[in-house]
Amino acid sequence: MSHPFTHADWQRLAGELTFETRAWLGEAFVEAAGGERFATVNPATGEMLAEVAACDAPEAEAAVRHARAAVERGDWARAAPAERKRILLRLAELMEAHKNELALIDTLDMGKPITSSLGDLSGAINCIRYNAESIDKVYGEVAPTGEESLGLVLREPLGVVVAIVPWNFPLMMTAWKIGPALAAGNSVILKPSEKSPLSALRLARLAKEAGLPDGVFQVLPGFGHTVGKALALSMGVDCLAFTGSTAVGKQLMQYAGQSNLKRVYLECGGKSPNLVFADCRDLDAVARHAAEAIFHNQGEVCIAGSRLLVDNAIREAFVDKLLAAAETMQPGDPLDPASFMGAIVDRTQYERVLDYIRRGVAEGAVLRRGGEPLEGAGLFIPPTVFDGVTPAMAIGREEVFGPVLAVFGFDSEDQAVHLANDSEYGLAAGLWSQDIDRIMRVARRLQSGQVFVNNWAGGDMTVPFGGVKQSGNGRDKSHHSLAEYSELKTVWMTLAP
Repeated sequence: MSHPFTHADWQRLAGELTFETRAWLGEAFVEAAGGERFATVNPATGEMLAEVAACDAPEAEAAVRHARAAVERGDWARAAPAERKRILLRLAELMEAHKNELALIDTLDMGKPITSSLGDLSGAINCIRYNAESIDKVYGEVAPTGEESLGLVLREPLGVVVAIVPWNFPLMMTAWKIGPALAAGNSVILKPSEKSPLSALRLARLAKEAGLPDGVFQVLPGFGHTVGKALALSMGVDCLAFTGSTAVGKQLMQYAGQSNLKRVYLECGGKSPNLVFADCRDLDAVARHAAEAIFHNQGEVCIAGSRLLVDNAIREAFVDKLLAAAETMQPGDPLDPASFMGAIVDRTQYERVLDYIRRGVAEGAVLRRGGEPLEGAGLFIPPTVFDGVTPAMAIGREEVFGPVLAVFGFDSEDQAVHLANDSEYGLAAGLWSQDIDRIMRVARRLQSGQVFVNNWAGGDMTVPFGGVKQSGNGRDKSHHSLAEYSELKTVWMTLAP
């Protein structure tokens, strides 16, 4: 069948799918020891997709034993870089071959549009390939010494890495964690979100087919307070890599301190400011980008441009243009390639977003559009825009994680920067201006792990991704992430005269 697939094609393929629902533990798919299972539901229809094994402490303990045995065995940790590279490139090839299936699983499991899921898969495949190609291109160091000594700085695997990933970009976030961790030679235990576990279990079979040795990659579906907690407290785990909420990130740091001081890399919440100055060249284009920055993936994005800061000199005209752009971004059937937005991931998140909308109205913000969910079985909320927002309002300070935009006005550059930095988060920021001097001044003053200038969410695998303040620490992507999953060892030799 030629691409692109039609709405009917995706519906037909969805009806033909079967799902793996067991944990991938050691070298086999297994049920949870206690027999517990949990349901995963298609949020666009309310229909149950499958009941998945709910792992707990016994599976966590077994997975850590398998992972540690693999480290000691050394058939991955001590494999030649070229061999690890070959196997990870093979994994990327298999993901490419099964791209439509994997994307479809994520669309059904968490509600994102199929076009978005396909884009995510391209990013995930590219991430695996990038890290595979990096394996034999990252060198150690020779320290500057006198002739009587030789100092070597070596990079070695950390050991056992636990990756706890979110539901909003299931396989792309997985790839951002496991790509560099596996490339560095570690054994990885993946804990997917209980809201989107199915693609991770499919990935496990592909990893086995690619040639990853037993115990090097395992997948334990289940809940954070059960299997996630057990993994985080394990004395046999050397590193936790997490993307999710700030509250859970803080809890994981406590677990690391209560156990073995394992490394913890966190990519947490965000309330990202998007600053629009009056000197922008094309307000229509900027308004569309600003709308996409918040409404892409139903607003379920850690770097969503959820705080729009607009120069009051153009604010009224700009908001009108943004509202017009939002009208073209309505939610629809996630299996329809024409749908810009899909469904909210589950009932809990759906009610949370609606509660924030009610709070925004109660606190005095001006509701310019949206606010009411769509009727029907699916969990659909249209693009919602509030104007006249102040920093004291919940919708102006707290992470909604839904299609809700808070618009602020400013009268000066200093006020814009102050509003942007007035947040506990610091994951991303946007800046729209044609004044290069202003761009350089403001970009340096913004307290953010990344600043997008005249774009939103730009970048590729060559640049690091991560935040400051309570948005976390550490970095995904680039060679910086590869370094985080390795340990430095110094070897100092005394040379005979």
